Amino acid sequence: MPVVSTRTGAELYYHEAGAGQPLVLIHGLMDVPHVHYEQVIGWLSASYRVIAPSLRGYYLSTPKPRDFPLGFYRRDAEDVLAFLEALKLEPAHLLGFSDGGEVALIAAGLQPQLFRSVVVWGAVGYFGPDMYEAAARAYPGDWIPAADRTLHGITDIDAVMRQWVDAVQAMVTAGGDVSLSLAANIACPLLLLLGDRDQLNPQVYGQRFVAVAPNGRLQMVADCGHAIHKERWETFSALVGDFLTAAAR
Repeated sequence: MPVVSTRTGAELYYHEAGAGQPLVLIHGLMDVPHVHYEQVIGWLSASYRVIAPSLRGYYLSTPKPRDFPLGFYRRDAEDVLAFLEALKLEPAHLLGFSDGGEVALIAAGLQPQLFRSVVVWGAVGYFGPDMYEAAARAYPGDWIPAADRTLHGITDIDAVMRQWVDAVQAMVTAGGDVSLSLAANIACPLLLLLGDRDQLNPQVYGQRFVAVAPNGRLQMVADCGHAIHKERWETFSALVGDFLTAAAR
């Protein structure tokens, strides 16, 4: 598996498949791209050059251990931007799920000229007051399979998830802005997908984000929770496929 040393001090291992316009896929909390997004990567790689890095501290990427300081979303976004720079991928399509979606929105807001399009699902760029209690449910970390902990080299999952909860709750207390203040910078086409039963991302926050993004569109997916790519694959692939086809022209 190839690795890139970035100017931000991270060494990011990545999975690559396919050919065509570059498409960077950013994984969610405790995921590994080639393990947890096999269907997504296999589908996209038929039309695009898919590059899916493991963020710092995840899987083989360093520095380790994976941690969650208050600014971890911004730090991950800076790593992603440095990753694109090192591989000379711009302009690229950018996709991200959940935590990876938050990272993608920050990256696109910081350097919009690097991106041809952005798709995120399970992310809205803002943590409202209701996120305080929702985040608390991630601790303890016994919901994370032992196999996934092994992939990341995590020995004390409760300590790691305590960091994540504390960081997210601190963001809520500070006002909740994750990337909303950057939304107006995202000039390329943006598709934000939300399940109508997503407990973490209310529709109103998604609407607020795309109302500011110049070319933003919110698409709600009926009878669906957080992981749209798992729960509604046919709907997900149709919406994302059509969007990317239009953006690739």
